Amino acid sequence: MEAALVSAVTGALKPVLEKLGALVGGKYKRFMDVRADIKSFIHELAAMDAFLLKMSEEEDPDVQDKVWMNEVRELSYDMEDSIDDFMQSVGSEDTEPDGFLEKMKNSLGKLGKMKARRRIGSEIQDLKKQIIEVAERNERYKAREAFSKAKNTRIDPRALAIFQHASELVGIDETKAEVIKLLTEGASTQEKMKLVSIVGSGGMGKTTLANQVYQDLKVKFKCRAFLSVSRNPDMMNILRTILSEVSDQRYADTEAGSIQQLIIKITDFLVDKRYFVVLDDIWDVHTWDVLKLALPVTSSGSIIITTTRINDVAKSCRSTPFSGDIYCIRPLDMTHSRQLFYTRLFNSEEECPSYLKKVSEETFEKMMEGQWKQVEDSIGRALQRNSTVEGMMKILSLSYFELPAHLKSCLLCLSIFPEDSIIKKKDVIKRWIAERFIHTEAGYSTTYEFGERCFNELINRSLIQPGKTDIFDRVKSCRLHDIILDFIISKSTEENFVTLVGVPSLTIGTQSKVRRLSLQAGKQKELIVPKVLVLSHVRSLDVFRISVKIPSMDMFRHLRFMNIKDCKQLENHHLENIGRLFQLRYLSLRESRGVCKLPEQIGHLQCLEILDLRDTTVSELPTSIINLKRLVHLSVNEFVTLPCGISKLQALEKLKVVGVYRQSSTFVKEIGQLQSLKVLVLHFDDPIEYEDDEV
Repeated sequence: MEAALVSAVTGALKPVLEKLGALVGGKYKRFMDVRADIKSFIHELAAMDAFLLKMSEEEDPDVQDKVWMNEVRELSYDMEDSIDDFMQSVGSEDTEPDGFLEKMKNSLGKLGKMKARRRIGSEIQDLKKQIIEVAERNERYKAREAFSKAKNTRIDPRALAIFQHASELVGIDETKAEVIKLLTEGASTQEKMKLVSIVGSGGMGKTTLANQVYQDLKVKFKCRAFLSVSRNPDMMNILRTILSEVSDQRYADTEAGSIQQLIIKITDFLVDKRYFVVLDDIWDVHTWDVLKLALPVTSSGSIIITTTRINDVAKSCRSTPFSGDIYCIRPLDMTHSRQLFYTRLFNSEEECPSYLKKVSEETFEKMMEGQWKQVEDSIGRALQRNSTVEGMMKILSLSYFELPAHLKSCLLCLSIFPEDSIIKKKDVIKRWIAERFIHTEAGYSTTYEFGERCFNELINRSLIQPGKTDIFDRVKSCRLHDIILDFIISKSTEENFVTLVGVPSLTIGTQSKVRRLSLQAGKQKELIVPKVLVLSHVRSLDVFRISVKIPSMDMFRHLRFMNIKDCKQLENHHLENIGRLFQLRYLSLRESRGVCKLPEQIGHLQCLEILDLRDTTVSELPTSIINLKRLVHLSVNEFVTLPCGISKLQALEKLKVVGVYRQSSTFVKEIGQLQSLKVLVLHFDDPIEYEDDEV
């Protein structure tokens, strides 16, 4: 059975429900006295889990609801930590002891379990009380809020784009000409209709571009319409609007009818006419499949423009029976960026004061890191603190709220990486799996395969940018646009999903309990984790770059994921208590060359699934590593010596890169006994350097 998923939406509620269910099962039959309380607790939490999922689809949830959602998520993490501690302390076996010493140990063990039983009973009562208090407080303040002042209606910033005059826009002429060329090149009254689908991420100017093309070409068409489809379209209303605009009727004079009747009326009206229709902001293929039925392809010389942020929608728009083009909208180049800069500050470059001209030009021309850093720091994380970019937040929020719960988690997880990082697909999928953001779904043979689907879906939705590809044109890495990164950092901070330390101009969130910690040291002499942060509940720890003071492993009891990359300050003593991380599933010390030896305690990590020691100075693995029964991936350097007994690692699927010349005489035999092994990378070169006279 797949483990229950942790989610940015519901926190650890699903794992908590699963583990509470185990406590009332036969496996823990000694704990009958707390079963009634646990069952009651399960019903309460299940209702909250369902409500959180429903609320996560709201684009602009009530402020009080947001507070309640955050409180429930925080409590869910605390609950899981308490249950994990309890299960760790009592174990799950109820076997009968043999012998006097074993009976004595068992008696002492029973005494410890009785204390643990009383403790878990008390903690469940306390947590249940907190959950109920949070719910009651939410209802109490929502009742008061109903009598408070009404909210002002928020205007969708995309709707304002169609009212901008062309003279106010920068860089529009070239892109407009390109789209018009695609629509009109070779056009004649005998030619069938043409279609262009403009695709790009939220806030890139798709609506503005489509409207400028529409304004230029609409005079050539008697039947024309420009309308926004949006994320949750009212198809009846949209079809009536199309009918009203192309037929030049008042909306009130169009009969509602059924969707089928409206489609027939529109097609009957347009079948022998040239028309121009812009369908702005289409979010899914199904919506397009309905709308296209109302647009006859036999109307010679007609043109359609669609805009979308979803690649699959753009591909669907250009497919049979429509023959069209996809236009990928581009960011402004340097010339237009300079023009926009001067226009916004001084109305034009000519009006820039002479004493500011040099400073302005240096901003664009010089690439010295210090100067660019000043610009970056002055702008900072604008989405977090600048009210003037609220419109951009709204646009990006639409893409975020459209995501299913597991993709929300996958996207917010990327806020852990430093700005401008090239993020390898395989690394981020392993992270999603280790943190239980995804698991195998129907139609996929492995969880990793489903992870590839999630990765591709984020690219398809224009939320991450594809990087390098392999010889089969499969994307192997990605990066985040700075605006998207700012947005997900803001969202992660707001929901206490990730805590970033060391990022310039970023204020640490109000929550002292840290769930996921990313340490990003830059030019500081040494980055030190603020004492105000509570690290005992951290689930993932990432250390990037070199100038970081590594906290003691004692502080990370509930850690699931640890990635310490390129940290030259990491030394052997930092790993002394690693055996206490009983939940650790993923451990990577890649490129951290200060560690020469792993402690024997590593054999206590019974949940460890991935161990990556590539590009480290570790030359020998401790014997205790053969106790890691769940180890699936093991990556080492070719000079590492493996201990005897690796055949016991029956869960192992990938083993690389093993230098054959360093291994024992039983190595080949033991490799043959690894029944789950799928990938084996061997290194056969002998590194011994001979003197010339010995060759």
